[in-house]
Amino acid sequence: MMDAVRVHARTLDEDNPFAARRGRFRLPDGVIYLDGNSLGVLPAAVPERMRQVIETQWGESLIRAWNEHDWIDLPQRVGDRIGALIGAAPGTVTAGDSTSINVFKMLAAALSLRPERKVILSDNGNFPTDLYVAQGLRDLLDKGHELKVVAPQEVEAALDDTVAVMMLTEVDYRTGRLHDMAGLTRKAHAVGALTLWDLAHSAGALPVDLGGAGADFAVGCGYKYLNGGPGAPAFLYVAPEHQPNIAAPLTGWMGHEAPFAFDLDYRPAPGVDRMRVGTPPILSLSALDAALDEFDGVDMAVLRAQSISLSELFIAEVERRCDGLELVSPRDHARRGSQVSFRFEHGYALMQALIDRGVIGDFRAPDVVRFGFTPLYLSHEDVLRACEILEDIVATRFWDQPRFHKRAKVT
Repeated sequence: MMDAVRVHARTLDEDNPFAARRGRFRLPDGVIYLDGNSLGVLPAAVPERMRQVIETQWGESLIRAWNEHDWIDLPQRVGDRIGALIGAAPGTVTAGDSTSINVFKMLAAALSLRPERKVILSDNGNFPTDLYVAQGLRDLLDKGHELKVVAPQEVEAALDDTVAVMMLTEVDYRTGRLHDMAGLTRKAHAVGALTLWDLAHSAGALPVDLGGAGADFAVGCGYKYLNGGPGAPAFLYVAPEHQPNIAAPLTGWMGHEAPFAFDLDYRPAPGVDRMRVGTPPILSLSALDAALDEFDGVDMAVLRAQSISLSELFIAEVERRCDGLELVSPRDHARRGSQVSFRFEHGYALMQALIDRGVIGDFRAPDVVRFGFTPLYLSHEDVLRACEILEDIVATRFWDQPRFHKRAKVT
């Protein structure tokens, strides 16, 4: 049986359309990386791009680089490259700031377009920072807004004419549950609500069609599946029909119509640029720009099919080999993002033991071990080997050592 599974994995890898791309990422020897949903692997081209930006552009051009190397328009250029991966038309995405700050900006802008409504609808699978930002904005505005949080499967039923904004993360960060963006957006619009989608676990992982779905606003980060590096700039999306009407809640100089006129009164820039705030972080934007090269020529539907194949193999082998692990991700791959999560009573210790043995995933409280599948640098044989190591760790209780139970600051 084991040999048959290995032969099957090798056969699948022979047809891997991304096999040649694996060498374009810096993967440490002896590591099987199943955490690209948390921090992407370093693309091999990024260090050289950073050297050029630091030594040549900054080092030699100095302040002239803003014009000579067009630093000033880098947020738009990177934004359009991300937009091509998420079904967004040119001129609708800009890159910069963090996801949390962009949630604040987009939610405030959306609420200003529905001043007569007071409900922000979300679900308990949303990433906590989105809910924290909504709570803070609610309190800051002090206009009677309510943050209504329901179970993911109850969102559609909760949509009514009191909802100003439906704010959801497309892929649940803990379980990988995938919302129906097009269907829920359609339902929200039917009751007059706007939509704000968080694509942190979607962009670069699966096909996203913001334009086709009719989404109003979206945000996302650059350091997960986009491989932009730790703390990489985030991005935001504003649908074309809203761009002339939205009011930026953070009116910084880069969102001004003419930043270098140095007027004392704010005038919003046209289009999505009005949502920019301060000076763009050129070094980190350049790293993200270089990382996006790895998506050139990638068909997201093909990438999605490969992701499903990897995750299906993982689920089947874990359930066959390992007692005590309970699948918490949707079993139907059509309802699941590019990650798989299992519940285990001692999940933290189990994950630390896996990392000790060279299989890197992550843990989410209280008891979930989480594994991401990134086809650009992951093979079926990698997945099978990870399952073999997991099987041994569970069977021998290798995880039950004091060193694996000691909690670190980052889990």
